[in-house]
Amino acid sequence: MASSSATSFVLILSFACYLSLPIPITASYNISAVFAFGDSTADAGNNNHVNSFFSSDHLPYGRDLPSHVPRGRFSNGKLSTDYLVDILGIKDFLPAYLDPKLTDNDLLTGASFASGGSGLDKRTTALTPVLDLPTQLDLFEQAFKRIRKLVGEEKARVIVENALFVISAGTNDMLYNAYSFPTRVIELTMSGYQDFLLKNLESVVEKLYRVGARKIAVTGLPPIGCLPIQITVDNIFPSPHWLRRECNDDQNRDSQAYNSKLNSQILPPLQTRLRGAKIGYLNIYKPILDMATNPAKYGFNQTHQGCCGTGLLEIGPLCNVLVPVCLHSSKYLFWDAVHLTQAGYSVLADYFGKTLLTYLIN
Repeated sequence: MASSSATSFVLILSFACYLSLPIPITASYNISAVFAFGDSTADAGNNNHVNSFFSSDHLPYGRDLPSHVPRGRFSNGKLSTDYLVDILGIKDFLPAYLDPKLTDNDLLTGASFASGGSGLDKRTTALTPVLDLPTQLDLFEQAFKRIRKLVGEEKARVIVENALFVISAGTNDMLYNAYSFPTRVIELTMSGYQDFLLKNLESVVEKLYRVGARKIAVTGLPPIGCLPIQITVDNIFPSPHWLRRECNDDQNRDSQAYNSKLNSQILPPLQTRLRGAKIGYLNIYKPILDMATNPAKYGFNQTHQGCCGTGLLEIGPLCNVLVPVCLHSSKYLFWDAVHLTQAGYSVLADYFGKTLLTYLIN
């Protein structure tokens, strides 16, 4: 009897110690799926299937994925959305909706509808065949029908209401229309163009809400002036940064102004108006700027040029097997002249998990 009591005590003590352990992050979230919309920062390969010139279905893109095979992600490996579904314990990668291998069962836990080169301004997507935001939303409605057919109306509604929706767009609009050389194609002031983009973004959020989305994360702009391609343009053409690889402070201030409007003027009214929804601002400007200005903190030794080729202008088709690639991409913040390495995307996903995610799920 004494031995039995001792054994019971040990089991109880062990159970108590187990309860005191930190709860795994996957156990603390109640997210059914992740659906992503926007541009190349979330495109998992949709552009492979739209005959777009702007694609990354070739090496060295994807070289650090487990299969070492390019899947259409604009990076050497995972995107932030891939890390996000992993953090949530949903799956290892967020697949592209247009991937022919995507099954209806895959849709139950989410997919990416994003398209590299896309934006909030129709002039942005007119440059090359890509999926604009209205088309991405139409595809989601198509996906919702597939989900309803598989699990029924009620279960489908529950899945969508408990899913996390991520919108990442706006950078291409600024690059193509506001900072294009030698002249801008926008007729508005910078502030006016920001308002125009934000109005379109507001419409995207409202449309997602109408089809059932209730947990929505909206990313702001990165420090555009720190993108290698923008630094390169500053070095080629006369600027305050002539012959110096430094971030363009004016463009960074534009990004900050846009983000401030998004966070203070656009999202709060939406939160009030769209009853039952949780809409959060995902600040990507802060962590990217911190990585760019404090590289050693994150294990980087190069933050002003990409790993692919010269790292100055290469993007999409210009980053290919014919150009040299750095040996240690984990030491680089940028993979090409615009997109982060998977090391950089990992930091963004971690930042998301530590900041906005808790608000959206509680």
